[in-house]
Amino acid sequence: MVTVRAPATSANLGSGYDVFGAALGRPADVVRVEKADRTTIDVTGVGSQYIPEDPEKNTVGAVAEALEAPAHIEIDKGVRPASGLGSSAASAAAAAVGLNELYGRGLTREELVPIAAEGEAVVSGAAHADNVAPSIMGGFTIARHDGVTSVDASIPLVTCLPEVVISTRDARKVVPETASMTDVVEVVGNASTLAVGMARDDPALVGRGMEDAIVTPARAELITGYAAVRTAALEAGATGVTISGAGPAIIAACRESDRRTIASAMIDAFAEVDVEARAYQTRIGGGATVFE
Repeated sequence: MVTVRAPATSANLGSGYDVFGAALGRPADVVRVEKADRTTIDVTGVGSQYIPEDPEKNTVGAVAEALEAPAHIEIDKGVRPASGLGSSAASAAAAAVGLNELYGRGLTREELVPIAAEGEAVVSGAAHADNVAPSIMGGFTIARHDGVTSVDASIPLVTCLPEVVISTRDARKVVPETASMTDVVEVVGNASTLAVGMARDDPALVGRGMEDAIVTPARAELITGYAAVRTAALEAGATGVTISGAGPAIIAACRESDRRTIASAMIDAFAEVDVEARAYQTRIGGGATVFE
């Protein structure tokens, strides 16, 4: 048996739609894989009652098929489904790393990314790597069609998760099909600023680079209280605030000393609109970890 811990992730980070991703220190999924004649799946943990155990409908089933590695797979969910924190990606990433180890496939972490992305397609309808890449490789990642670039970073973060459910499919439906050249130029500049900030471990640059005038405003309409929570986080010291992935989680970049204050401010702002929420004081961290 091989056991893998794969972290939650935040995709997009505002200006990097379908490209940027970051591994979070917490929460995480733990997946155990054991060789078997056919793939079977057991799911426990947060939100497990909503996750299908049919291998044809679960992300890890698709990963096992792609690797030709049938197994009994136990998933202990620490990342809530439909949270915007890469729940399905964490399971897929852990399964890919674990099955690669269990069957001795010898694939590199980067080579496992597109395989795990195939698992993501079961949930979102498309094989996007912006969540699975950081969950496997760690740090800040830039996912392109021809591969993944990763950067070690340790930016302090607060992720605030309200008791609201938004599916990835629904969040993709509101993404604008066109954008003005002015907005495109602005987003390119912001994305470049964010990438430099990650390379320098500079929370101020990362926060400035989170600004996005195209996708985020459309998705913000799906999250009750988003504007108020964003304002509260910025007033409490956040250097930048945006939607994590498809939402509803909201992520704030900050300095270490401000995390506790920002977390409280975001929870209180959600409470003002009668939405319960919890906050994770975390940072960009490492990728999937194997325990044998």
